[in-house]
Amino acid sequence: MLESLGKVVSKHPDYLDDALIERICEPERQIIFRVPWIDDAGQVRINRGFRVQFNSALGPYKGGLRFHPSVNVGIVKFLGFEQIFKNALSGMPIGGGKGGSDFDPKGRSDREVMRFCQSFMTELWRHIGEYTDVPAGDIGVGRREIGYMFGQFKRLTNRYEAGVLTGKGLSYGGSLARSEATGFGTVYFVQRMLETRGQTLEGKRISVSGSGNVAIYAMQKALKFGATIAACSDSDGYVTDARGIDLDLIREIKEVRRERVSEYARIKGAGSQFIPAGKGSIWNVPCDVALPCATQNELSSEDATRLVNNGLIAVAEGANMPCTPEAIRTFNDAGVLFAPGKAANAGGVATSALEMQQNASRDRWSFEKTEQRLSEIMNNIHDRCYATSEEYDEPGNYILGANVAGFVQVAEAMRALGVV
Repeated sequence: MLESLGKVVSKHPDYLDDALIERICEPERQIIFRVPWIDDAGQVRINRGFRVQFNSALGPYKGGLRFHPSVNVGIVKFLGFEQIFKNALSGMPIGGGKGGSDFDPKGRSDREVMRFCQSFMTELWRHIGEYTDVPAGDIGVGRREIGYMFGQFKRLTNRYEAGVLTGKGLSYGGSLARSEATGFGTVYFVQRMLETRGQTLEGKRISVSGSGNVAIYAMQKALKFGATIAACSDSDGYVTDARGIDLDLIREIKEVRRERVSEYARIKGAGSQFIPAGKGSIWNVPCDVALPCATQNELSSEDATRLVNNGLIAVAEGANMPCTPEAIRTFNDAGVLFAPGKAANAGGVATSALEMQQNASRDRWSFEKTEQRLSEIMNNIHDRCYATSEEYDEPGNYILGANVAGFVQVAEAMRALGVV
């Protein structure tokens, strides 16, 4: 981020006034707290909770809660910093923040998860609100966890403040198209990006890592644009199909049966193949477009080199930071179109802001209306990034465009508000 700002400061040295960049890099508030809860065996457990309220120049803090053993304050600060600029690019009036806990919901019963979420919210509730800080889900936090936390918030405050959390269930204030938003938005961005070179997704072969919401809905939208899915994966390995991946079967395996993608090859038989993790990477499969939608640092420089040699023309980060810095340099050197996560996967947080809008007006939009707004937002994000890259003499450098466009919007708001 700071490397990108060198060009901005050269052109606008006034951004160095009043320690503006230093203030952006320092969170406005960091909250760390103890989360005691009781497991099904009656044993008291202790976890640590975090919320980093990084920047509210554009609106209330907005960012997910992550429940995973790896969570610590450093990770939450890093993710919160990135969230500032992703939210700014969305064009919605939301600031940046992030939070979570080192609690692991995997293998825990619903009752254990409920007791943990209630204890977590017993401290967090005093720091959030629809005009203050609006958390959402992230890794380990889905509709189940959001529901338990919202119930406890309502109990503690005696207020039905639907806009205090997003990612809610449809029965109590959630938004249609929220589950689809990140995956759909990533593909909208890719389509717009390809159009700058006179191409579209029609007829393109696409590899998509992961098989959660982001990956599945990215595949769904890519198919609608006329693409073929060359490969998809989960943590056990990846599958290919000479006829193109059958998305209906993948969805049945992952969402209904809750099994591994290896089942796809077993069911499909001839023409399909499963490659276990450790015996090959999904990025070995030749494709025109790569959509890493699984986890951070999943696509290395070696993977990038293979993809480029196999004819890759575009990459878009559906996950947060899935490409290593070395991989990104390889793509840039080869002239491959590259969409960074803060731009390409901003559809999720943008639709969360649309959920806040619906909650504030006591309204429920149709799926079609919400998706139309998502499409407009993603196209606007692309166009802002591209225009900014042109302004700074690097047309098509979406990393520079995203970093600078996001920074300028936040910096201008902070300047207008004074030294606070």
